[in-house]
Amino acid sequence: MPEGEYILGSLKEGQKVIAEDGIAKLPDRTAFAGSVATADRLVRTMVQLAQVPLMEAVQMMTATPARIIKVDDRKGSIAVGKDADLVIFDDDIDVHLTMVEGRIVYKGEAL
Repeated sequence: MPEGEYILGSLKEGQKVIAEDGIAKLPDRTAFAGSVATADRLVRTMVQLAQVPLMEAVQMMTATPARIIKVDDRKGSIAVGKDADLVIFDDDIDVHLTMVEGRIVYKGEAL
């Protein structure tokens, strides 16, 4: 998330937060309100700092959450009949292409 003010949750009953310095904070800055880390950053951190093998880090970001929220019948892995939500990244885990339901929604300059 870029720096700025946001509403987390529903617009009617959501919590106002401020994103700055890579962290979501309450408006009075007395507490954290959550993370603004992107999925690629989380995978990169697990691989580079925690020394988790890449395949395990990707599974932590894909198959595991899909199974936990019970959508693994259509998300979290690549298989015939699944949604074809895919991310292509390089050796540095920099994202070059993103697909949602088989449609390209982001294409970086390198591709």
